[in-house]
Amino acid sequence: MRNRLMEIFDLLLAYYGPLHWWPADTPFEVCVGAILTQNTNWGNVEKAIVNLKQEGVLSAAALWDLEPERLAELIRPSGFFNIKSTRLKDFLRFVIERYGSLDAMFERDWRELREELLGVRGIGCETCDSILLYAGGKPSFVVDAYTRRLFSRLGIVKENDDYETVRALFMNALPSDADLFNEYHALIVQHSKDHCRKKQRCGGCPLGARCCCHSLH
Repeated sequence: MRNRLMEIFDLLLAYYGPLHWWPADTPFEVCVGAILTQNTNWGNVEKAIVNLKQEGVLSAAALWDLEPERLAELIRPSGFFNIKSTRLKDFLRFVIERYGSLDAMFERDWRELREELLGVRGIGCETCDSILLYAGGKPSFVVDAYTRRLFSRLGIVKENDDYETVRALFMNALPSDADLFNEYHALIVQHSKDHCRKKQRCGGCPLGARCCCHSLH
């Protein structure tokens, strides 16, 4: 399985080149983005991030002091803004009250930190692993709908497999390497947007010979 997964990675990397994810200036911005991107597209998150930057509040201390109503208004473009305002405040409470800072939080053993983060209201598996991997540089593989769709078409998982089942496949088969996990997930997302869509575009797909969809065309 390691060889198979690495072959797929190598083919995608050769096709797309390094993608340098996550698009953010600071680890804290990654955390905010990971929460805001729930149930919306990245373009909407970028608009909300721009609002926070223009207001000068894209830091843990500034967001913590910001009134929830004002925070909700600034992040309105991301959708579900009242809920996400509460989720950001809950995350900030966890960071500040338990650790004092994001840097101190990431000094904790990441496996134990993962369990703690999953206990924070509004932090699900994908958000948690995005924070660990992209903000903290920890080797925790991120799974999303793109991952399930692509690898089910490659015959490696079932599209209805739960999050932890799919994540365990990558965690157990691949080297524990944050840089590899970072690049792999970015490539999965890019490929799923370009080729492995819900209505697939198989022409020119670098994985075509390995995919069940290719035989249908």
